[in-house]
Amino acid sequence: MLKSVLIANRGEIACRVIRTARTMGMRTIAVYSDADANALHVKQADEAWRLGGAAAADSYLCADKILNIALQAGAECIHPGYGFLSENADFVTSCQAAGIVFVGPDALAIQQMGSKSAAKLIMQDAGIPLVPGYHGANQDPEFLQQQADTMGYPLLIKAIAGGGGKGMRVATSSAEFKTQLGGAQREGQSSFGNPIVLLERYLLQPRHVEVQVFCDRHGNGVYLGDRDCSAQRRHQKVIEEAPAPGLSDDLRQAMGSAAVAAAKAIDYVGAGTVEFLLDKDGCFYFMEMNTRLQVEHPVTEMVTGQDLVAWQLQVAANQPLPLQQVEIHLQGHAVEARIYAEDPEQDFQPSTGTINHLRQPTTDQHVRVDTGVLEGDVISSFYDPMIAKLIVFADDREQALSKLDTCLQDYHLEGINTNIDFLRKLTTLEDFAQAKLHTNIIEQHQDQLLGKNKFNFDTTLALACLALAPDNDLAGLRLNQPSQVSFSIHVDTRELHINLQLAEIYTANFSDAAGNSGKVVFTGSKTDEHLRLSLNGQMTKASYCQFGDRLSIFSPTGKLVVQLLQPQIDNFNQTRQHDAGDIVAPMNGSLIACLVESGQNVDEGEALLVVEAMKMEHTIYASTAGIVGEIYYRVGDLVAAEAQLLHLNPLPQEA
Repeated sequence: MLKSVLIANRGEIACRVIRTARTMGMRTIAVYSDADANALHVKQADEAWRLGGAAAADSYLCADKILNIALQAGAECIHPGYGFLSENADFVTSCQAAGIVFVGPDALAIQQMGSKSAAKLIMQDAGIPLVPGYHGANQDPEFLQQQADTMGYPLLIKAIAGGGGKGMRVATSSAEFKTQLGGAQREGQSSFGNPIVLLERYLLQPRHVEVQVFCDRHGNGVYLGDRDCSAQRRHQKVIEEAPAPGLSDDLRQAMGSAAVAAAKAIDYVGAGTVEFLLDKDGCFYFMEMNTRLQVEHPVTEMVTGQDLVAWQLQVAANQPLPLQQVEIHLQGHAVEARIYAEDPEQDFQPSTGTINHLRQPTTDQHVRVDTGVLEGDVISSFYDPMIAKLIVFADDREQALSKLDTCLQDYHLEGINTNIDFLRKLTTLEDFAQAKLHTNIIEQHQDQLLGKNKFNFDTTLALACLALAPDNDLAGLRLNQPSQVSFSIHVDTRELHINLQLAEIYTANFSDAAGNSGKVVFTGSKTDEHLRLSLNGQMTKASYCQFGDRLSIFSPTGKLVVQLLQPQIDNFNQTRQHDAGDIVAPMNGSLIACLVESGQNVDEGEALLVVEAMKMEHTIYASTAGIVGEIYYRVGDLVAAEAQLLHLNPLPQEA
């Protein structure tokens, strides 16, 4: 058995590998960038070695540095996790040449599946059904435009080396094809070093169903059930579950057998995932094979009772698979929710900052949190925005979704924007609850999913007052009058001035700028983090935290942010003012493309610039027609959120 492992990754997957490796008695070796010097995976490993600068290109993508550290540290094997070097065939070859075991498939298998176009040709020869499309080598934009126009729209443009939703764009018309093509090519180049793309017919409302396969060097190959990963935004998964609901036994077996056949067609070794698109008529099509462990592997572990990282390490040590196909049985249902540092209300833009407050749900054998962050950690723009995975298990899907909602309600994070409330809305959506799943489910229901939480005004006001009430009820005491305090808050688009009378029964008298006034009477108690409110005969429990003038309340309805107003501040929510023609950066990141030049006339909605943050591109469009004036940044420059990137001058008035 292998005795030491270097984990060539970061975050939750590095912590995940460390956890299993240590239970197997292996010495664990971490690597880290300057941004991760105090990260959780560094603290959990037996030893940790510095790689370099914060950018992945200066650290986690430096294959030579990682290999040299592995040799110096005496690592017998390298576990790549997912992303970064996990599907880099040259890295695998270098490991083998250095006498270090790569925990994953051979270089040839990675090469064959790493090119999505080459993979489809192999699968076609193996008899696996494919989605119609163009998978050839000709990458001339005019030629690809002709292919796309012939194929028809909508169609999918996909970087052949892509993954995780990166390098993937949908073109809905001929007019936008080249813009989407350019975006897919740039993401393919920046994330994977390869700009080549393929084109495929875009199936309307298919399901994304994948099969977990495992093969060893002794001729054994099995599948460990399937997973549904249809709930996606920007082609990136947010909810995964196992087994995929609603599949017949025959269909489940057919997909599993096809997945094993796909793996054996390339003499695959280790953990892999064969991804299929499942059409409404029950036909399934090969989409791609990921030659690594998947982010969503915990749901498979939950329903099979197996540790897939342990399987990986055993196969890497040239041991046979722990189980044969007839010995693999599925029980219950598991659901995973990916918690991202992002703002769903702002088109899922990544969020950066310091995690000031973090409380996670209680874990046990049926509730699991895979994370790589701690309270006080800084979320930067250098890496993927996923900060944790919440996984729950129950006897059936209905119970699992109910448990997931309870756990999401107990997941409290302050300091950055997250998608936690969005996940609660998604998993309690009627269509989702009824397993009416397809890859456009989020877009189809975006009005319900992306709207702001609806809070009861009286409950909101009472919770805020209870949280802001002084701990000592004698504060503000007036002779022969109840103790009282006055303050102003901004909450749910309203600015309120409140006079709170402190007694056994609280009375909150309020007024707003529009002249509305009233009062809310309630009782309650609080501790350092928890509130217990009684209002109109209803008890409400909530948690809260306060940093400066920002109060966050985590209620059963969702997270509520209350801003305490200082007398000299007229509007707490006032941000930097810009002229109508100013084009600003939506988040911290780097400018990777400027699509216009000074003096150019542009139409409303025309693409102007592309900013990259957390390994994803964000195209900035003209909010109005105009003439491009000064451009303040160059391609490659780092930009801060709200930084003015360029200015649009108004078009001249017609005489």
